[in-house]
Amino acid sequence: MATILSYTDLRKQARQLENEIDLKLVAFSKLEAGIKTSHQNHSDTVPLLSGEDTFEAMSLEIEELLNKLSLVNERLAEQPVSGAAMLHTIQRHKEILADLSRDFRKTNSQHESRREREDLLRGSDSSFRTDGINNRRDMYLKENQHIHNSDHLLNQQISIAVETREHLTTQRQTLKRLQTRFNDISNKYPIINSLINRINIRKRRDSLIIGLIVAFCTVLMLLYVFN
Repeated sequence: MATILSYTDLRKQARQLENEIDLKLVAFSKLEAGIKTSHQNHSDTVPLLSGEDTFEAMSLEIEELLNKLSLVNERLAEQPVSGAAMLHTIQRHKEILADLSRDFRKTNSQHESRREREDLLRGSDSSFRTDGINNRRDMYLKENQHIHNSDHLLNQQISIAVETREHLTTQRQTLKRLQTRFNDISNKYPIINSLINRINIRKRRDSLIIGLIVAFCTVLMLLYVFN
């Protein structure tokens, strides 16, 4: 039977997958650039098979992680929405998945384009040199974009935390006003205060009875387990 995860567990799993995919994408892009750089040397003396195999294996691994993240996002979307902050967080996870998938497809596309150029321009060293420079530039731009996205997400989380604190402060003030008004009514009408005291006594008695029943059942369970 499948394990039912809470919203908090799903968010934690999504962040872990996002961080893992992001790190692997950086290594994936560097590996693709390394394969290009290796090809700039003499193709007769530099073997490319190991680099290509590693690239394909990493591609399959990242694709599997993206599928897992997509599944987690679908399960997050199925959770009952309890506020604007939760809705915003779910939407943000979808945007991050889209960005990661786009970067993965871009690196794969660059790799396929490189292989096609190798077939057409196998003897052109200058072409490979230019491709290496362009690829490094793209890699730096992508890393800068990842830093920008992380900074933007952090700012959003801070804003949500500030908004939540303001809501809690407002609720606390409202509860204080209600308590003050209730105390005024109790002092004005003693019979209500007496009725509330009796209700509280009955509640404590019921709580005590329930606690004794739970303790008795716990003892029976322990005796059953150890015997």
